[in-house]
Parts: sequence; C-alpha cells; structure tokens
Amino acid sequence: MTALMDQLEAIKAFVESGGEVLVLIAILTFVMWTLIFERLWYFKGTLKRDVQGALDTWEARPERQSWNAHQIRYALISRVSEKVRSNMSMIETLVSLAPLFGLLGTVWGMIEVFNVLAITGGGDAKSMASGVSKATIPTMAGMVAALSGVFGNTLVTRIAERENQLLADHLTMDH
Repeated sequence: MTALMDQLEAIKAFVESGGEVLVLIAILTFVMWTLIFERLWYFKGTLKRDVQGALDTWEARPERQSWNAHQIRYALISRVSEKVRSNMSMIETLVSLAPLFGLLGTVWGMIEVFNVLAITGGGDAKSMASGVSKATIPTMAGMVAALSGVFGNTLVTRIAERENQLLADHLTMDH
C-alpha cells in the first residue's frame, strides 16, 4: 500500500512540474491506447466471425463470374473492410494531436516564464526554472505519447491491411 501511495505522489509531483496540460496528454494517451487495444481485441476475436460470414455468403453463390457476382464480392470485402478500419482514423487523429498538446504545454509554460520575468525583472531564477520545466515536460510527454501511438497505429494498420488482403484472396472467382 505504501508503494502505491509513493507512486501516486510521484505522479502528482510530475504533473505539478509539467502543468495541467499533462492531464490532457494523459487522457489523450489513455483514449488512444484504449482504441488501439480495442482494434487488437477485434482482430483476435470478432474479425474471424466477420470473415467467415463473408466467406460463407460467397461460397453459397452458385456462380462467381458475372458482373453481379463481382459487385457482391466487392460489397462483401467492403463491409468487412469497414469493420476492420473502424476507429483507425480516430487513432491517427489522436497520434497527431499528442505533440500539439505538448506544444500547448510549452506555450503555457513559457507564458509563466515571461510572467515571472515581468514581475521580478529576471531576478528570480527558481521561479523561471519552474516555468521552463512546465514548458519542456509537456513537450516531452506529447512526443512520447505520439511516438507510442505511431507504434500502435502502425501495428494495427498493418494487421488491417493484411486481413483485408487475405479476405480478398479467399473470395475466389473460380466457378
């Protein structure tokens, strides 16, 4: 219990040293990774059922050569692809927003530095250091969130592309 309290105190001190924007970056990162894990969960479970449903529908067709058959194949692939790509654009957006939130924290911290300069005339180095800290820590946090999100987004995008291609390959037009 003491270790947990120490960890919470360390997190609180980190947020105080970086400013309120760190809370926004933490929320953004949490939502981003929740969506990434949701996609991975979908790929491991429900996707198999969706693909099997499309394959069963396609295999039940007596012919696969006509224009109508081509359109039905295209529709089956599109429906599964839409489910596969669900939330992907939101993940990409959150990855893009993370460094912008870091930049917001940088500006916020620099405003604090300039405020200290205006009030003290530059004589209070400790107060200025606090503002510089509030300017650099959110930048770092935003970049770390974005880099981790790029990794997660790349992973789910590759899986999505592979699964879409596998489905298209399995919907053969051989008879």
